[in-house]
Amino acid sequence: MADFPILGDISAEQFLAEYWQKKPLLVRGAITDFEPPIDGDELAGLALEPEVESRLIIGPDWQMEQGPFNESRFASLPPANWSLLVQAVDLWVPEVAELLGHFSFLPAWRIDDIMVSYAEDGGGVGPHFDYYDVFLLQGSGRRKWQIGQHCDSTSAMADNSNLKILADFTATDEWILEPGDMLYIPPKVAHWGTAVGDCTTFSIGFRAPAATEMLDDLATELLSRGPTPRFLTDPPLRPEVAGSSISPAYIGQIKTLLLDTLNDDQLLAEWFAQYMTEPKYPMLLDETGETRTASIETSGPDGESPTTSHYENGLKV
Repeated sequence: MADFPILGDISAEQFLAEYWQKKPLLVRGAITDFEPPIDGDELAGLALEPEVESRLIIGPDWQMEQGPFNESRFASLPPANWSLLVQAVDLWVPEVAELLGHFSFLPAWRIDDIMVSYAEDGGGVGPHFDYYDVFLLQGSGRRKWQIGQHCDSTSAMADNSNLKILADFTATDEWILEPGDMLYIPPKVAHWGTAVGDCTTFSIGFRAPAATEMLDDLATELLSRGPTPRFLTDPPLRPEVAGSSISPAYIGQIKTLLLDTLNDDQLLAEWFAQYMTEPKYPMLLDETGETRTASIETSGPDGESPTTSHYENGLKV
């Protein structure tokens, strides 16, 4: 038996060596008899709250609306071809956060959040690719997933101002996921999920910050620490250099200066640990530094007596 059942019949070592950031993996029955910890009604309830990041993707042309929403918006949605996406549901629903325990073969600081989506028949976000790793765990219902080509920053995008939809998508594999099935997608692999009937999907995403983002944050950290500054000095000069463009010698001098500034492994380790563990939503921290979770009495389905929940306002969709 595998040491991590969510990977099926392969070991964590095999997964990391053969699949992680290399190629997709489909695992049937990754979680046996999976009971999703949140349904579409409860997800819609979360999307009413201003603290929660949510989106609606509507129609065959994937038009996006940003939350928070009100109940009347859900009442006016079409009977098919739409999807609701709610970010960081693990921050609001402890039972969703417990799913992260299945992925302890990966560094905890690499995990970004668990996004949960609810979709009516035909709903989805279109063919796209990400720069990060994601595990797609099927909750209720069924969803068709297609895997396509490898992409990068030069891949053509469709004329859609809201989402980065691929202009061209060539499917190489196709599966229908049932409850408890899971699909791993590495970075830059095109994929397209479409609801078959209504369904929920749990997307466990991993952080992959861009180098420019990290440099921006590191520069702020260096300025706040006030280390002894290093200043630019000139390379050997000649009079004729004064009237010419910046010489390669200057570029080499600048590169050396910047690399010398970064040549402090202890500082880099401290900064990187802080950077990769910063809360996704700092405004949700309470006075102790812990992430707040809501615990609110909500009406049960069909007008039943109120129940205590970690999310607010169950809503029929």
